[in-house]
Amino acid sequence: MRTHHPLPAFLLPLSHGIYAIDTGFERPGFDAAYLIVQEGRAAFIDTGHNAAVPRLLAALEHVGLSVDAVDWVIPTHVHLDHAGGVGLLMQHLPHAQVLIHPRGVRHLIDPSALIAGAEGVYGAEVVQKTYGTVVPVSAERVLASHDGMEVVLGGSRPLLLIDTPGHARHHHCVWDARSHGWFSGDTLGISYREFDGPQGPHSAWIFPSATPVQFDPPALKASIERMMGFGPHWFYLTHFGRVGGHLDHTSRLAMQLLDLTDAYATLASTQAENDLLQGMRHTLITSARSHGATLNEATAAALLRHDIALNAQGLAIWQRQKADESSTQKASPSSFRARASN
Repeated sequence: MRTHHPLPAFLLPLSHGIYAIDTGFERPGFDAAYLIVQEGRAAFIDTGHNAAVPRLLAALEHVGLSVDAVDWVIPTHVHLDHAGGVGLLMQHLPHAQVLIHPRGVRHLIDPSALIAGAEGVYGAEVVQKTYGTVVPVSAERVLASHDGMEVVLGGSRPLLLIDTPGHARHHHCVWDARSHGWFSGDTLGISYREFDGPQGPHSAWIFPSATPVQFDPPALKASIERMMGFGPHWFYLTHFGRVGGHLDHTSRLAMQLLDLTDAYATLASTQAENDLLQGMRHTLITSARSHGATLNEATAAALLRHDIALNAQGLAIWQRQKADESSTQKASPSSFRARASN
């Protein structure tokens, strides 16, 4: 039950007992965690980084719940902008369990490899400054999800988890039948409110996230198509907020994602690695303008700067992986025999 105090600007009430929490990461309107409340019980989906934890705890207080009311903390995957604050948050939640994709379990219990991976992308100094000290979670408080797993919040609200590779192999998404929506992490892409059309989030522009190091276009397209099979009305995006409103809206967004995923793959297949940054900038700004975004190019590029750089890095890594796979197949006698027998 909500208190009578006005809600802070970072806490955005939606519907069906769902609240978006702007974590403050990077800039306002960039990174969200979600709080679901059902019959006095609560779940967080994604947490942001350590600096977001006070906002998550304040959100509980503002909706009239104690830390004892939280049953689940569910990171969609272990990238630090989604799960960097899990360990610190869990220190405040005595009864909660963390529910994570099985490939992510070890990274929450011992985040050293996760931190090393982030340092490889951003540099050690940036990682320390941005994320602080990532706190491990006790093994007994971490539960691995599986494809098709269901947990029930508040005794009456099922949350279904499915395996959704493409952005990362350790990614699952959460289907909330009550609101007819997906808590999608990065699988259903990125959409910033500054690019919305005249109908706001109902007329959003969306694009895929190819963040290093596990971007896989065919897997991503399969995950998107599978998720659309549920007929969602809403996407609850970590970057940023709720978009959609009706199946017609989410279907349009899904088509944008599928088309741009193909465009990313074409870009990686036809351009040298050194040209990917400029190619990604052109691809995204052209897509936004085609959608009807009215921001000038400099403003759009500034808002997309972080994503352009990371997507280009992710495409370069995928490009190298494809080349390595091709070389291995050409060198493998067993591969030759398999092809010859078909």
